[in-house]
This record gives sequence, structure tokens and C-alpha cells, in this order.
Amino acid sequence: MKTLAIVTTHPIQYNAPWFRMLAQRKNIKIKVFYTWSQSQNSVKDHTFGKDIKWDIPLLEGYDYTFVENKAKQPGSHHFFGIDCPKLIPEISKLQPDAILMFGWNFKSHFAVMRYFKGKIPIWFRGDSTLIDEAKGFKTTLRRLVLKVVYSYVDKALYVGKANKAYFLKHGLKQNQLTYVPHAIDNNRFAIDTLVDYKQEAKNWKINLGYNLQDLVVLFAGKFEPKKQPEFLIKAIEKANKKRADKLHLLMVGHGPLEKELKVANKENTYIKFLPFQNQTKMPILYRVCSIFCLPSKGPGETWGLAVNEAMASGIPVIVTDKVGCASDLVAHNENGYIVPSNNLDELTTIFVNLSENDLDYMSKNATKTIKKWNFVDIVEPIEQLLTN
Repeated sequence: MKTLAIVTTHPIQYNAPWFRMLAQRKNIKIKVFYTWSQSQNSVKDHTFGKDIKWDIPLLEGYDYTFVENKAKQPGSHHFFGIDCPKLIPEISKLQPDAILMFGWNFKSHFAVMRYFKGKIPIWFRGDSTLIDEAKGFKTTLRRLVLKVVYSYVDKALYVGKANKAYFLKHGLKQNQLTYVPHAIDNNRFAIDTLVDYKQEAKNWKINLGYNLQDLVVLFAGKFEPKKQPEFLIKAIEKANKKRADKLHLLMVGHGPLEKELKVANKENTYIKFLPFQNQTKMPILYRVCSIFCLPSKGPGETWGLAVNEAMASGIPVIVTDKVGCASDLVAHNENGYIVPSNNLDELTTIFVNLSENDLDYMSKNATKTIKKWNFVDIVEPIEQLLTN
């Protein structure tokens, strides 16, 4: 049986379930090498400014090891934060048939790519895009550097249209690209059998002080400039001046703009703030709300997996044209809306005209759309690559 080594920094709630699926299907063997050994118990998120420990199992059902990280300042936020002298020897001992890399921009990850190039096929998975790419000398220089980096890659597993364009722009050829879409655990967000998400959502909505018929817009993520939470707040404020039934906005998360946003909106009765909610709460949280909005301006919103989560929960979405998943997942006026990231009037107009009928129609379409983006469509291409 063929063996795949997977190199990534730390356990992630979006990846661990399909690692488990790969292992359980038994078409190939896998072993995951986690290179940020300090993350075994919790992860320090430098934007949230908090330690994050997920409340769903991330280390069950597949073979893994935490490789000792000797970095003086360990973490995934800088190149020298991942320094694992034993990583190459441990991979060599496994003798895999291919190595799947998550992230090149760490000392030990890049060392693996260089060392094994020409010895063992190097696969790479990332979701970078050219969206909102600035022109100029820095971009030209970066492209030259990235072409060198990706010269060490034999196959790139692209997640969507914008990511594919990025890989092609940086020197990879069409025959080096394999479509392996971004997906989340759709079943965990969609199934109401084990936990009555709808009833729990109704209870939560009432406890938050809403009426059940209230239309609630959800923002869930980091309160940081690239996600433009203040842009969303302004659009809601303008729309509510024209609506008889006021929209409500639920802001969920933490981040550098948190204090500023709370102070500026303490008198706004239709805006509520909640702290970061862990994974078991998210399927309920989406159902508390009527529509999810990710108003990012970029750069850096390479996909937006919260959009997958919302749609799997049967909730339509609003995204800007700077969100990486927009061209793949969102059909305007069908399962959500796509708006320009700098057009406050267009976003306001959507909120002014938002109705229960529109939401019901888009909710059904959102559920249909996201079924095509699932873990099977991740693991099958990987198995085929390794066994063909």
C-alpha cells in the first residue's frame, strides 16, 4: 500500500476530519507530521490575541506525530517559528511515496521541499490567490521568489478557481495541478438528528433578546482591518434608516478592533457582540441568524471557510469580490450576494431589500450548492494521485 507523508504546522479543525477519512478508507496509508510541537495542547492565535483550543477531536483516527520544534519563538506567524531538526530524518525513516506540504514559508518546511526534491514527489496544498494583488517592484520580486519556491513542487492541489490562477502565474503547469476543493465537515453542520440545532438556535435567539421573526445578520471571525467589520456596521446603519423592520447585527469573535468597535457602537441597540464561539457551538450560531456576511477587503482572505459552514447550515451568504471563495461558491441572487469590497451603497441596498422570501429561496440553494464541496472530493483525488 502506498504511503503519504503530510507535513503541516498544527492540528486544524478543517483538515483533521479528512485526514481521518483518508486513514479509514484504507486505500493509502498516511502519517501526519505536526511541526509546531508547542501546539499540542493549544494554539496561540496572534490576531485573536488568545490561546485557542478546539472542542472537537482533532487527533483521532489517523497516524500522526509532533516533531520537536526548537524555535526560540515558536509559531506559524514567522519563517523561523518552525525549526525541527528531526523532521527530515523522521520522514526519511517512513519512506513515503509522496510528501504533501502545507505551507512553504517556514524554515523546516522549505528544507523538506529542497531536500526531497527529485527523491520523493513533493505535493503542495495552499489557497493563495492573485485577488487584490498590488502592482509594483515588490510584487515582481515576490513573484520571482515564489517561482523558485514552487520549482520544488511536483504537484499542487488547488482549492478553487482563484487559487488555480495563482499557481499558474507562479510557474506551475496545467499537468501539475489537481483539483482538491476546500471543504468542511458538512454533516456536522447540516444534521439535526443527534442535536436539535434548530431548537437550540431558537432558545439562544430568545436568550439574546431577539424575537424569533427578527432578521439577524451574522459576522463571525477576527475583528481585524482586512475583514472590514466597520464597513458592515455602516451598511446596516444606513439600511435601517430605510427599513420599517430593523435588521439586527450579531458580531462574534475577538481581535485588534474589538474594543474600538464596542465603544463606537455601545448605543446601537440592534448590534450585539459575542465572544469567540468554539466549533460545537457554530452549527447553532449560524441558525440563530438569517444571513452570514464576510465583508473582507483583502488581501489575505484567500478562501473563507466560514462561508462553507454557513451554507452547510442552510444559511445564505454575502461576500465581497475580494473573498477567495466568491467565484466558486456564491451565485449572486441565488444562494447569496457578491458585492464590491469598496461599495457601501451596494451592500446597503442589499440590506434594504432583504426579505424573508429571498432568504428562504437562497437558503435552499445554499444547501444544494455546498453538497458538492465535501471531504470525499478531497480524499479521492489524493488517493488517485498516489495510486495511479
